[in-house]
Amino acid sequence: MKVQSPHKYARIERERRFLLGQFPNNVTVTRVRHIIDRYIGGTALRLRKQSEEGGPTLCKLTQKIPARSGGAQQGLITTMYLTEDEYGVLAQLSAKTLCKTRHSVPPLGIDVFEGELNGLVLAEAEFDSAGAADAFTIPSFVSREVSTDDRFTGGQLVRASPQDIRSWLLEYGIGLWA
Repeated sequence: MKVQSPHKYARIERERRFLLGQFPNNVTVTRVRHIIDRYIGGTALRLRKQSEEGGPTLCKLTQKIPARSGGAQQGLITTMYLTEDEYGVLAQLSAKTLCKTRHSVPPLGIDVFEGELNGLVLAEAEFDSAGAADAFTIPSFVSREVSTDDRFTGGQLVRASPQDIRSWLLEYGIGLWA
C-alpha cells in the first residue's frame, strides 16, 4: 500500500519579494485590494479577507509550510476558500493581524502596509516554475530583493515591532518613518 504524502494537496510556492522605498510613480495599477491577514497563534495558518471596490469579498484559510529550496521556492502552500460565516467563526481564534492594500502592477503585487507597519512597501511576484522565477527582470523602482530574508514574510512581519521594521530596513539602506 502506498503511503500518501502529508502535504499531497499543497503546491510549491515560488515567489520573489522586494523592498521599495516608496510606491513607484508611472506604473499601471490594474487592480486594488484591501487585505486583512490574521496569523493564527501557534499554527502555520493564515486567515485572509480581501475586498475590492465593486468586487466580491474573498475569504481564505491558507497553510504555509516552510520548505525552502534553491531560488524562489518558499515552501508548500494549501488554500481553502471560505464563506463569510466560516471566516467569522475562525476569526474568533487568537491571532495577530496585518492590514495592507495590494496594488496589482503585473507581474507584481505591491503591498502598502497599514497600522504599525505604515510606510512599509513590499512587492512580490509569484511563479509557476523555478526557470520563470530565475528569468524575472527586476523593475528599476525596486530598492532591494529580500526573497531569502524571512523577516519580510507576513508570518514574521506580524510579530515585528515598528522599531524592528525600521532597523531591518536600515540594513538595506531604506529609511522610513520620520
